[in-house]
Amino acid sequence: MSDEPLVVKAMAFNIRLSRANDGPDQWDNRKQLVAEIIRRFGGDVIGVQEAWPEQIAYFQSQFSDYGILSRTRDDNPEWGEAVPVLWQAKRWQPDPDEQGTFWLSDTPGVPGSKTFGNALPRIVTWVRLIRSGTGHGVYVYNTHFSHISEWARRQSAAMLVHRIAHRRYPDPVIVLGDFNAGEPSETMQCLKGEVPGAPFRLVDTFRAMHPHAQLVGTYHYFQGSRTGDKVDYVLTTPDATVLEAQILYDQEDGRYPSDHYPVTAIVRFPAATGSG
Repeated sequence: MSDEPLVVKAMAFNIRLSRANDGPDQWDNRKQLVAEIIRRFGGDVIGVQEAWPEQIAYFQSQFSDYGILSRTRDDNPEWGEAVPVLWQAKRWQPDPDEQGTFWLSDTPGVPGSKTFGNALPRIVTWVRLIRSGTGHGVYVYNTHFSHISEWARRQSAAMLVHRIAHRRYPDPVIVLGDFNAGEPSETMQCLKGEVPGAPFRLVDTFRAMHPHAQLVGTYHYFQGSRTGDKVDYVLTTPDATVLEAQILYDQEDGRYPSDHYPVTAIVRFPAATGSG
C-alpha cells in the first residue's frame, strides 16, 4: 500500500428533479450547464441529489469515464428520486462488498420505508472506493434529508452517524448532501458531533476554509441569491486537511443550472495505515 497522502476532489450537487414544472428552468434547458459544471470541476467523487432515472441516463451518456451507483428511494427501483454517487472510474475501484443504499427509517433495509416523520422516503447511497495503484480506501455517503420535518432530519443524522461510526474499515469518510438544514440546526450539530454522546464527528469543509464567510446560502430558487441558509455540504472525517472549498455560482445568461448551488472541496487525507 502506498504511503502517499490521499487527495480527493468532491462535489455535492442538488440538480433539481426533471419532473418539476419549472417553466424556462426545466431540466432540458439546464442539463448541458449541469454537465459542463461537473466536467469543469473534474471531481473524483460527485454526490447528486434529486436525480430521476432520465437524469441519471443523461449522466451516463455524458460521463462515460465515471462509474455510477444509484437506487431510487421508492419501493419500485425504476421510479422516483435517487442520490447517485459518481466516481472517476480510471482512478477508483468500488469495493463490491461495501456499497449500497439504506432508507432513513426504523427499517433501513425496507425499500420505500419512512418512519421518521418525513413525508417522502429518504435514503443514503454509499460506497467504499479504492484508489487504483495505491490501495487507499475512502467511504463516500450521499444523501438528501427531509425538506419538512426537523425531527426526521435529526433522526436521519443520528442514523447516518451511527452507520459511519460502525463501517467495516477505518478508512476516511466523505459525506455529500443536501441536508435541508442550516448550520446552527440540531441536524448539523449531530453530524458535526456537537451533541452529548456523539459517536462520530464530521467537519464542514467549507467552514474549515472560510470560517467567517457570511453570504453562504446555497438554495436560491433559480434567482441567484446568496442569502439564507447553507443547506448543501461536503463533510469529512477530522483527519482531512481541506485544501480548497467553494460554493459555485456559475450561470449562463442569467440561467442557473439548478435551484441549488453546487458545493465542492479538495481534501487531503493522511497516508493509509492498513485498512484492508
